[in-house]
Amino acid sequence: MNVTVCGCGRWGTFLAWYTAVQCHHTVTLYGRETSVHFQQLRRTHTNGLVTLPEKMNFSSDLHNAVESAQMVIISIGAQNLRGFLQPLSPEECAGKTLVLCMKGLESDTGLRLTQVVREHLPDADVAVWVGPGHVQDFLQGIPNCMVVDSDTQAVKERVVHAFSSPLIRFYYGEDLLGNEVGAAAKNVIGIAAGMLDGLNKTALKGALMSRGTREVGRLIQAMGGKEISAYGLAHLGDYEATVFSRYSHNRQFGEDFVRGIPYDKLAEGVPTVTALLRLGSQYRVELPICQAVDAVLNGGQDANKVLSGLFLRSLKMEF
Repeated sequence: MNVTVCGCGRWGTFLAWYTAVQCHHTVTLYGRETSVHFQQLRRTHTNGLVTLPEKMNFSSDLHNAVESAQMVIISIGAQNLRGFLQPLSPEECAGKTLVLCMKGLESDTGLRLTQVVREHLPDADVAVWVGPGHVQDFLQGIPNCMVVDSDTQAVKERVVHAFSSPLIRFYYGEDLLGNEVGAAAKNVIGIAAGMLDGLNKTALKGALMSRGTREVGRLIQAMGGKEISAYGLAHLGDYEATVFSRYSHNRQFGEDFVRGIPYDKLAEGVPTVTALLRLGSQYRVELPICQAVDAVLNGGQDANKVLSGLFLRSLKMEF
């Protein structure tokens, strides 16, 4: 099968390697001609972490890259998805399966990423591939479980059959809305976890995980999804990789933020918290953890005061 991977960041580059080496597909890696990462990969076949096979194809022509593929994996920043899709037409994507390997919500609208795709490509087959796993662990041969979800069972089966391997075991999702919102929201929980680490309040992560899952579950249910999805692989199942791992960009961003250290990598939870608060207002769901993260990031409030107040000063029934 011909597969195109769009995005040459850490995860996108790994997916190109995984799809070629573990799944034995013919892979084209698409990147912008102006991207330093793409130029390095095309020249050296490595980013210092992932080494791509010599037979890997590279393209900076989006139309040709999409046209040559039966499946298109998209792994870019969530806030860039709308602009990325703009040049593509419904005709050239007809009969292709788009797989979103990214976690986020559009900050300006609160839309889920599949909804953004549907606005531009209403007839495309779209799936999401989310759940726990870091490149560094996979490259050491440490397997993990992930989830694939879509509007239709046929699309889910197509994606799972194409990309299953001993390294990644897939589960079929049963709640596209819940898995998208849960996957996006776990990055906000990751930022909160990093803030607790930076404040030497790591012991509060247990409370963060428990209350965070409840909070996200309430939102999913209010939006029309299944509350239990918050307890699945897309959200709670991804906490180890996001709330504790030293490889987590969102956790590290939160830690560095409260310590006043600049952080130059993508922390998808930053725009996602804005989107979640928009949804919380729209569906009338209280999101205290999201509000606390936003108060620190965007409101200039003291992180120690806000987070301590969030977990240590409330008197209420747990459930």
